[in-house]
Amino acid sequence: MILKGQNFRILAIDAVSNKFKCIGMATNCTVTHGSNTEESSTKDDVGMSSKPTIVSQNWSVQVDSLNVSDVGAMLTAMKSLTPFTLLWDETSTDDNQTPEEAAFARTGVAYLNDATFQFDDRTNSTKSLQFTGSGPLETLSETPAFEAIALGSYTKGQFVRLFLGSDNTAVPATVIAAAKTLSLHVSMTLETATTKDTPGTFDVQEPTGLSYDISTSALMRGNDIITSAVGAKSLADIEAIKEAGNPVRWQIANVSGDNQRTKGAVIASGSVIIQTLTLNGPNRQNADYTAQLIGYGAYTVGA
Repeated sequence: MILKGQNFRILAIDAVSNKFKCIGMATNCTVTHGSNTEESSTKDDVGMSSKPTIVSQNWSVQVDSLNVSDVGAMLTAMKSLTPFTLLWDETSTDDNQTPEEAAFARTGVAYLNDATFQFDDRTNSTKSLQFTGSGPLETLSETPAFEAIALGSYTKGQFVRLFLGSDNTAVPATVIAAAKTLSLHVSMTLETATTKDTPGTFDVQEPTGLSYDISTSALMRGNDIITSAVGAKSLADIEAIKEAGNPVRWQIANVSGDNQRTKGAVIASGSVIIQTLTLNGPNRQNADYTAQLIGYGAYTVGA
């Protein structure tokens, strides 16, 4: 029987239970085995054909998911430079979570080196995770200890908002008026750390840097009736921040209440500068703008 994509899953060891758990509510996953090659032909070889040889191997994993409830855990792991132990395998049972120890199953250690969390208006929030392997892959020598995860729930993007301050001191208290999209992207820089003392051919990675950026878009002018007591940053406010060129405080938080402006649990916070601000006025369409903000210093998980 042909293996269906829902029965090929990525699992990661949970730090608390020390058991493998599926990355929940996944919609896609991709595993890439890579190699670095060098030309090995010499003057002793007759003809013009190349003879590449593998000098090192690498691997990576990408997972897309509709579960953003663990955004704090992902951000914490990246900030603390904590590696993950991953497993890919065929899965079964009603919720496709039980690993089957397929012949192609492999496990290894990897860093979460790129993560994007998307919170857009009237859509299900998403995350996209990119892992880069550090060290060799191994086949399964025994049945992996695993733990089923509870079925998650969807997070609508309008219930997660960016709060932006006007300086780098006060806690931000205002949202972006008439916001449409919000994206938080975190990237870890890795360098190959293998030496002549390293056994095997697989690359070993070492984190050397961490950066993040936030992007948001909003209507230049909305027509919603605002009943919330929470204020909002207008386009003019965003332009003033951009022109001043100074870092400002930010928070991304769950929201509720009138106009989705009442701040709840804070997901992450920090300081940013506005790198680019683009104003768009297409004919016969709503005028909007897009702001790209880059992290200034470290982010904090939570408030």
